[in-house]
Amino acid sequence: MSDSSRETAEGAGWGEAERGAYRQLMPNHVEKLYWLNPRTMWAARNGVLASWFGDPTGRTRGRWVAQRAAAGAAPDKVIRRADADRFSFMVIGDTGEGDDPQYAVVPGFLKVSEDTDFAVIASDVIYPVGAADDYATKFFRPYQDYPAPIYAIPGNHDWYEDLGAFMRVFCGDAPPLPPEPKPRPLSPAWWRALLWHRPSRTDEHLLARARALRSAPEQGAEQPGPYWAIDAGPVRIVGIDTGLLGTLDAEQGAWLREVSRGPRPKILVTGSPLYVDGEHHPCPIDGGGTVDDIVRDPAHGYVAAIGGDIHNYQRYPVDVGGRTLQYVVAGGGGAFMHATHTIPRVSVADVTEDDFRCYPLRGDSLAFYSRLYGRRLRMPRFFTLTAAEATAVIAERLGIKPSREPGPEIRVTRRIRLVASLLGAGGRPDRTSRFRLPVKKIYTQLFSPGSATYSPPFFKCFLRLDVTPEAVRLRCFAATGNRTQEVDPPVEDEVVIPLT
Repeated sequence: MSDSSRETAEGAGWGEAERGAYRQLMPNHVEKLYWLNPRTMWAARNGVLASWFGDPTGRTRGRWVAQRAAAGAAPDKVIRRADADRFSFMVIGDTGEGDDPQYAVVPGFLKVSEDTDFAVIASDVIYPVGAADDYATKFFRPYQDYPAPIYAIPGNHDWYEDLGAFMRVFCGDAPPLPPEPKPRPLSPAWWRALLWHRPSRTDEHLLARARALRSAPEQGAEQPGPYWAIDAGPVRIVGIDTGLLGTLDAEQGAWLREVSRGPRPKILVTGSPLYVDGEHHPCPIDGGGTVDDIVRDPAHGYVAAIGGDIHNYQRYPVDVGGRTLQYVVAGGGGAFMHATHTIPRVSVADVTEDDFRCYPLRGDSLAFYSRLYGRRLRMPRFFTLTAAEATAVIAERLGIKPSREPGPEIRVTRRIRLVASLLGAGGRPDRTSRFRLPVKKIYTQLFSPGSATYSPPFFKCFLRLDVTPEAVRLRCFAATGNRTQEVDPPVEDEVVIPLT
């Protein structure tokens, strides 16, 4: 097995390395996604409009669910599979940018998933707005050789065109919803409707050709709607749709409470992680309560909650009344990398640095961003930090043990500390840095790595879960874009979750 990033810098993908063969899987022409392009920002405006004028996704979701029910979908929205008591499945989140970082994940994903029974995409299948025409190169082509069914839960980007394309691909080619009555003039709903991004016209021939790439009978999967449960072997996997703003409507909340009843072990898959970046986000439900209230209830049997949306890997083992729930962030499946070096020293729900895991490691994240800024600002000699320098300054500033030993020759200089501060790396709890930006992630919004980074290491990841009647073995595998990690994907984290 190849080294992980916790063992060596080469295992993280640094140094002279042979690029992987993933480019052979890509189309001849790839339209790179630039998040600061005004056209992209304007097309993805619905999330902002929903926060200003009210979020319509709960009502729209209810209409989609009613349409699927009328078409004969299971009323309880449970997919009942015939998997044995011992089976395996994959989870990959935030996949669909359609460029190098997404395709770099595919060879390792296919290798690790060879004997798995199905896969789940956790949030944001298609960027930037979930358009039907983007499914050809951002879903069907990259995963055409995965031989088993793929289920999905939508992320906020899939909702930017009112979920129509997602419903067509994953929910039995659901027809478009009929238009709603026009809102009262000058009401908040009227302003929202006036500015709302409407679904683009679908190229039906392109979609038909794309579907043919995953047309084998064993690849078939049809969901009862944007949220669902899968009964597989000894576990129930519950997938919820958190829409544009990371909340649940009352109807879905009532379904979640009902489908969570009983002691059968359960795993939640959600588009909005419940623990992320050292913070607790319990996910409110319209009408009262939270998703995490349901997950924590010992009568419901949850053992893990896996969320997408944030483009990296994190794990928080939280003690809840004498049992441990694994809260996982798994959004590193293809979109630009969200920084981990901005995560403060972890102390949440009695989870400490000794318990917390993330990928990329904070030092690798800081080194990655320093290279990015060195290029973008044309100041590579000042901004660029080596992986060893970044690892050392993170350990110093957070007062933690280095995740990977930087080497005795590394000396943390004033320049290294200044760069770390400018790039949002947290100071020690007992110190305040005068150089620290007031908004720790402002630079990730100003300079999206997705608009500048098309060479390894990419620091992508995916999960494999092996289920037995006794336990679930969860492993996080890395995908850097380098040949070594492509041929033998390293395990960056592993935990065995008891079911008994």
